[in-house]
Amino acid sequence: MDEKHVVVTGGAGFLGSHLCERLLQQGHQVTCLDNFLTGSPGNVAHLLDDPAFTCTRTDLTEFVHVPGPVDLVLHFASPASPIDYLRLPIQTLKVGAIGTWHALGLAKEKGARILLASTSEVYGDPQVHPQPESYWGHVNPIGPRGVYDEAKRYAEALTTAYRTSEGLDTAIVRIFNTYGPRMRPSDGRAIPTFIRQALAGEPLTVAGDGSQTRSVCHVDDTVSGILGLAFSTHPGPVNIGNPDERSVLRIAEDVVAATGSRSAIEFIDRPVDDPAVRRPDTTLAEQLLGWKPQVDWEEGLRSTVAWFREALDPERPAALQGR
Repeated sequence: MDEKHVVVTGGAGFLGSHLCERLLQQGHQVTCLDNFLTGSPGNVAHLLDDPAFTCTRTDLTEFVHVPGPVDLVLHFASPASPIDYLRLPIQTLKVGAIGTWHALGLAKEKGARILLASTSEVYGDPQVHPQPESYWGHVNPIGPRGVYDEAKRYAEALTTAYRTSEGLDTAIVRIFNTYGPRMRPSDGRAIPTFIRQALAGEPLTVAGDGSQTRSVCHVDDTVSGILGLAFSTHPGPVNIGNPDERSVLRIAEDVVAATGSRSAIEFIDRPVDDPAVRRPDTTLAEQLLGWKPQVDWEEGLRSTVAWFREALDPERPAALQGR
């Protein structure tokens, strides 16, 4: 693969930092843009000595400028966990709208391909299961989760408009639940929350009766799928996720086992508009990209728990705590 200059917006976030790392490993030049609202400089600190890597504090809703040629833009700037977008509803909507507009403008200016990071949340609380790309979704636009769901749905529409009216080379990836190293222990998502609670010996707080399902994909597999689409010619949307569906209660029980914890499981109220089921139909990704998840749940959970043990170690420098 020829060396390319890739701009990653939200590059200091969980997924963004893994993308930056993989791109550098593949020999590309990478520019990371992040305002560090929910991302962390610590996520990319280990990349700063690489001369092919640049990280710039940038608020994508204000202005974006990248000097020189750009071949590819990966637009990942957005709060992505409920605790973040419920705390930052306006910022979430602005980066989905204005931030996406600016990212598309950058790609147009540079003649670059752009990939939009969309989400399984565009399907809402689905009435079709599993969810294929042809499903339009079941979203409550005025519910608490609507700020994220509709920001991404608008971003998809705006990206498509630039493709059809401006001839921009675009792609849309719909990312399903992803887990792995560099998730924030207190970001509110189920797996990091369960691991943090289990390692602390606290009860694991399972919403509702835990029968709602999620399909979780290890970050290494998610990154492979994203880059497979990014370096293809396909516009998408393409689902990237693991069809291995399991209940939230089962996930909690597996975390207890993987950590060796004696934590109990405690049931709490379900959040408003919490999806009852979630599983991607990945037929398109398999056909177009030859992509399938490779990391099994037990292996991925084991390595993720090991990372969290180190991240939550009280002996670590304070600057790295909670990353």
